[in-house]
Amino acid sequence: MIESSFSEQAESDLAYQNQILVGVSRTFALTIPQLPDALQDVVGNAYLLCRIADTIEDEQYLDIEKKHQFTEFFIRVVSGEETAEKFAKELLPLLSLEACSTNLDELDLVENTPRVIRITHSFTSTQRIALERCVKIMSRGMVEFQKNSSLYGLEDLPEMARYCYVVAGVVGEMLATLFCEYSEQIAEKEEVLQQLSVSFGQGLQMTNILKDVWEDRKRNMCWLPRSVFADVGFTLSDLSIDSKDQRYEQGLTELVGVARNHLENALRFTLLIPKHEKGIRRFCLWALAMAILSLRKIHAYPGYRSGSQVKITRRSVKLTAITMGLLASSDRMLQILFRLFTKTLPHTSQY
Repeated sequence: MIESSFSEQAESDLAYQNQILVGVSRTFALTIPQLPDALQDVVGNAYLLCRIADTIEDEQYLDIEKKHQFTEFFIRVVSGEETAEKFAKELLPLLSLEACSTNLDELDLVENTPRVIRITHSFTSTQRIALERCVKIMSRGMVEFQKNSSLYGLEDLPEMARYCYVVAGVVGEMLATLFCEYSEQIAEKEEVLQQLSVSFGQGLQMTNILKDVWEDRKRNMCWLPRSVFADVGFTLSDLSIDSKDQRYEQGLTELVGVARNHLENALRFTLLIPKHEKGIRRFCLWALAMAILSLRKIHAYPGYRSGSQVKITRRSVKLTAITMGLLASSDRMLQILFRLFTKTLPHTSQY
């Protein structure tokens, strides 16, 4: 009877996880089901853990000290040192729709942290260690960067790379670990996969940074590297939504080229996955393809003043899904397609 009750709770928790994924990320709700069954639950759970960490970081009415406290609290919850019930009870009242940018689904996710954590604690030792490491590095890293955030931007490309690592590169490392645990054949290439996974994450995150420049500035934040713009005579703190400056667009073009280089490594990462693992390949390819489409829009319209102006259409997403599904096992066609779709993007030697 106890065993039956436990099984029912586990099924209910997993049903909730699948349902809330749609609310907090339509993109991941589409891509995660492409993965093999053995990976869907752990990758979906990992995304929700990261979303909870992001909710703490994004809350504009939490001061930096409170964010630090809840970040450390959440790290202990994930590792099993604190209860998820206590965490949710203390954080939830501070996340109100009237006073912050949090949406209803994110509030619901925080309230149901105990269900998410029960799933986390059901995974294998390797999986749990990978998820705990990711949450710890990401959560602490985001708080540290927020402490020094300003409209002046980050210092240079290396600092941008460090920022991209804590918010996305570490996710790439976690995914590589999960893929390698799932497949001995994939594990044979773990060293190079781990190296490329960081670059994969940076390419995706740089695309997001470029797309969200103006939304970030409304929050008095800028994740662009000052040095790249200083090299063309532009100061990031002078950036204004009401003015147009070709020097800014020149710096933007350079960053599009850097992001393109990282996305080429993302393709290399994907092609290291065995051809018969079409689900994992599709999962990677969808993210890669949508980033390329976004970069193409950013490059074609450098004068955009809102992320919505360079957002890819639902039709593009649908066509991407179909195309990646058909070509997932063809290395040569994927390489040709990458060259074709990045042909108009700038080239740079920088990373």
